[in-house]
Amino acid sequence: MPAKDVMILRGLNQNNLKNVSLDIPKGKIVVFTGVSGSGKSSIVFDTIAAESQRQMNETYTAFIRGRLPKYQKPKAERIDNLSASVIVDQSRLGGNARSTVGTISDMYAALRLLYSRIGTPYVGTASYFSFNDPNGMCPECSGIGKVMTVDIEGRIDPEKTWNEGMADLPAFHVGNWYWKQYAESGLFPLDKKWKDFTEKERNRLLYGADTPNGKRLSKKMDGVSHYLHRMLINRDTSTLKEASVKRLMYLVEEKPCPVCRGRRLNEAALSCRVAGYSIDEMCAMEFTELLKVLNTIDDPRAKTIVETLTASLTRMIEIGLPYLSMNRESSTLSGGEAQRLKLVRYMGSALTGLTYIFDEPSTGMHPRDVHRMTRLLQSLRDRGNTVLVVEHDRDVISIADEVIDVGPLAGKNGGEILFQGTYEELLLSGTRTGNAMQEQVPLKAVPRKPKQLLAVENADVHNLKHISVDIPLGILTVVTGVAGSGKSSLIRDVFAKQYADRVVLVDQSPVTATGRSTPATFLGFFDEIRKVMAAENHVPASLFSFNSKGACPVCGGRGQIVTELVFMDPVTTVCEACEGRRYSSEALSYELRGRNIVDILAMSAEEACEFFKDNKKIRKALEAMIEVGLSYLSLGQPLSTLSGGERQRVKLAKYLDKKGNIYVLDEPTTGLHASDVKKIMELLDSLVERGNTVIVIEHNLDVMKQADYIIDIGPDGGTAGGEVVFTGTPEEMIQRADTITAEYLRGSL
Repeated sequence: MPAKDVMILRGLNQNNLKNVSLDIPKGKIVVFTGVSGSGKSSIVFDTIAAESQRQMNETYTAFIRGRLPKYQKPKAERIDNLSASVIVDQSRLGGNARSTVGTISDMYAALRLLYSRIGTPYVGTASYFSFNDPNGMCPECSGIGKVMTVDIEGRIDPEKTWNEGMADLPAFHVGNWYWKQYAESGLFPLDKKWKDFTEKERNRLLYGADTPNGKRLSKKMDGVSHYLHRMLINRDTSTLKEASVKRLMYLVEEKPCPVCRGRRLNEAALSCRVAGYSIDEMCAMEFTELLKVLNTIDDPRAKTIVETLTASLTRMIEIGLPYLSMNRESSTLSGGEAQRLKLVRYMGSALTGLTYIFDEPSTGMHPRDVHRMTRLLQSLRDRGNTVLVVEHDRDVISIADEVIDVGPLAGKNGGEILFQGTYEELLLSGTRTGNAMQEQVPLKAVPRKPKQLLAVENADVHNLKHISVDIPLGILTVVTGVAGSGKSSLIRDVFAKQYADRVVLVDQSPVTATGRSTPATFLGFFDEIRKVMAAENHVPASLFSFNSKGACPVCGGRGQIVTELVFMDPVTTVCEACEGRRYSSEALSYELRGRNIVDILAMSAEEACEFFKDNKKIRKALEAMIEVGLSYLSLGQPLSTLSGGERQRVKLAKYLDKKGNIYVLDEPTTGLHASDVKKIMELLDSLVERGNTVIVIEHNLDVMKQADYIIDIGPDGGTAGGEVVFTGTPEEMIQRADTITAEYLRGSL
């Protein structure tokens, strides 16, 4: 292959890569496989994507560069022939309360244009249909569709007087400064029960006036309701540090706006119609329904707008998101849904010659939808682009033009190229991935019998159609169904809340807010490590914390120095004093059996388990990490750098030794190599053997085969879902179920 047709990578040493050299063909679908932590992402994201983005950013002015993300130069001898890259990862779509599927996909902008062009009665330009613009937004809720209210009535005891502490609010307890201000105001009786107050007296206490919107009677006192509104609603509470205010947030309730009833727009915008529908009605339609409505519009003035919208909607439906609607808030989308939404955004692009980089695009997809997604990857390639995919799913790996297998194991036992060639050659390669691709998992021969049943009755959250179902206890239950069918609504939003005192929810949400958190701190054994180090060296334990006495005095325990330059990018350099290790030279001078604190934090769970084999507390936590498949993770790795699947397994490690719990896991096989899926199933089985109940929301067919019981939600997604379409053992599903999932389960045998 001519040199220009391949990406040339030489001497890659990023993270755990062991001087890797590769030629990656351009214009092909190249899938990177290997166990979690083997080094796939180090090649694809930390080297190829980072260097491509870094060099692209260097073409901009310093002013623009200052507003772009920063990429460090990867550790490599030579990187050549890269093309501009587009990264489609699993990070959830951010956005605030104003961000919806319509705004994030740009479809709402086209819909607004449609209404301004042919809507009747004529209201105004496109901005008059925007809930983010003063011309279009509802004046009451400013276009958010919800209002915040403070529930005060519920905190006032009708049987008590002011002197007896009728207001059960932290700032207003008897004797407090605020309580005294009100008592000394002379505006209402102090020894009269709330239930006996006149309307005027109630208004004076709540609003500091004779009527709710009247003139304030005292400068000192503006009413309990007004005070709490000012404290909790009319300010940015997201940045509040005050514990007293955070403690009061339970009083705040979110309700649909009474004026627009959650529709976000003002009356004029809502009065305008196209094809008989207002803009909010079109936004509430599922994409399949909206497509039908748009196809009825034959006004020549709207031809190009309708074509643009129908093309976007068709792509959304093809990729397996037919159940979404434009008004769905982007913050409620799962990682898999967010990734597919991003993918659709690029499908309409006219650019060619790019490198598209995907991080496990099959995440959160039912087997039916994986085929649709692979067709989109092929269409990107066929338009002259290179497609690099990090993936574990057999159906995605099988469409690759070339497979690169990284391994053999994780962490420092990985970082090598084991195989490069076609999928057919991979199956014969003898690597762990090749062997796992060929393996057929059998149905569980003897499913366990439930010990008891917990009822969920008349569930109607989101798209659930008033369903009732019994959840079995003491066994392993898999809840399945296509994306958007209502699995999570039933298990997470109904069952887990109904039985909150017994349920341990182990999902993939971020573990913590701080970047200084590590597996050792999260699982609670870092204190014990510091105590052991302190006892060995007869010094205080705080000396072994980089957040305390042990911090490097130059960088304050951050490991790097940021130098702000006025007209240029800030320069981040590794701290010369501690060489990025975060600790002071004094802290690093103390050792435990020849290892200092930095050496210990750099150990993998497996190494550390051997090192601390005589310390029961530390060993127990490390054995839990190994049991959940995180033997390769180092003790000091920031939790913010973990994948969704790794985060879930760290959480699971925290709860492993409990008994009698109901564990709810949301797609625990996310990010797992096929050989590790077997391990996680053994782990879930062992949880059941210890006397727990395990409920798994999952699309993985191998997991379904190993279940004791299956609950299938469907028949499809969105409004076509929300019903229980099957309950029973995997064997019964194979024999008698007529569902989409059953069809794929039969096909996998």
